[in-house]
Amino acid sequence: MEISAPCVVSLTWTLTDGQNRPIDELAEPVEFFYGGDDLLAKVEEALAGHAQGAELQLHLEPEQAFGDYRAELVCFEDRKLFPEHLETGMAFEGLPAGHASTDMPADAIYIVTEIYPSHVVLDANHPLAGMSLRLDLKVRAVRAASDEEREARSVSGTPVTVMGSGTAVPGRSTLH
Repeated sequence: MEISAPCVVSLTWTLTDGQNRPIDELAEPVEFFYGGDDLLAKVEEALAGHAQGAELQLHLEPEQAFGDYRAELVCFEDRKLFPEHLETGMAFEGLPAGHASTDMPADAIYIVTEIYPSHVVLDANHPLAGMSLRLDLKVRAVRAASDEEREARSVSGTPVTVMGSGTAVPGRSTLH
């Protein structure tokens, strides 16, 4: 079956930065809805017309992936607004109750980047924002999308992240 919207593609990939340093590997095939909300537009464009067994190598500039890094999406909040157990890399949906940053997006996912005794540094940029990426992917299977998948414009199931953390954060942009 040739890849065309709407369908479901099963992919594996290796993701590296612009200098070919490893970022993530999806070794086991995962299904993605093609023609909906699961894949970046540039990835869908490259997959169009291919079939099972296709191997593609893509170069993605920041604007084709996770956008440019935006310094205005970094803020500082009082340390006492956060749980006692706090680690760099933790993600929070929105800012904590009582936050002081009034010009930050309410629906963003904030990553803790630094922790100080008096404050916490939060970053709402995607961890791969501002980076050129290389994606080597292989099409493992292609199938027709179900009615439910077409309606949802996505394949249901466990989300996959590109950072290898094993847990995706709802509303966070990833390669899918």
